[in-house]
Amino acid sequence: MGLDVCVLTVSCPPPTTGISGKSQILFALVFTTRYLDLFTNFISIYNTVMKLVFLLCAYVTVYMIYGKFRKTFDSENDTFRLEFLLVPVIGLSFLENYSFTPLEILWTFSIYLESVAILPQLFMISKTGEAETITTHYLFFLGLYRALYLANWIRRYQTEGFYDQIAVVSGVVQTIFYCDFFYLYVTKVLKGKKLSLPMPI
Repeated sequence: MGLDVCVLTVSCPPPTTGISGKSQILFALVFTTRYLDLFTNFISIYNTVMKLVFLLCAYVTVYMIYGKFRKTFDSENDTFRLEFLLVPVIGLSFLENYSFTPLEILWTFSIYLESVAILPQLFMISKTGEAETITTHYLFFLGLYRALYLANWIRRYQTEGFYDQIAVVSGVVQTIFYCDFFYLYVTKVLKGKKLSLPMPI
């Protein structure tokens, strides 16, 4: 698909270099449902600005993939079916939450969804069998960001006695999804090799 417009163009990247648009849609949905309290609860200017930045970046990224750069988007390999994630996450959000109110359910939904939002990207890499270095760096720092959240929760529990079971369990699940990728990143990418995975049968 995206390769059609790149015939005889030396600078055009092959489809395997792409970012999963479906993962980016999920991340945009995560931030949208998590930051609905922008309309109900003012914490600080910094907090408000950062939430708006997260939302803006998420939607600009989705627009870039499906709008401005849609001709080079690798839709043939970005085929993960989002309903396989959304249906269980929605159901779990209604079953396991801190209070049965719309904002609380949507916040819980965002936490659960974030823990699995990277799966379309990992599926895309496993389907193509490889990923460019820039893509692997992006995934590494995305996983590192989540791992640092775990460190933050441990620190808060030690100093404040604060413990959010839903957030911690979801963060652990997401970090587990990254474990194989972290291993490949350290053993291959940091040594200057291209990350490659066994092709699915």
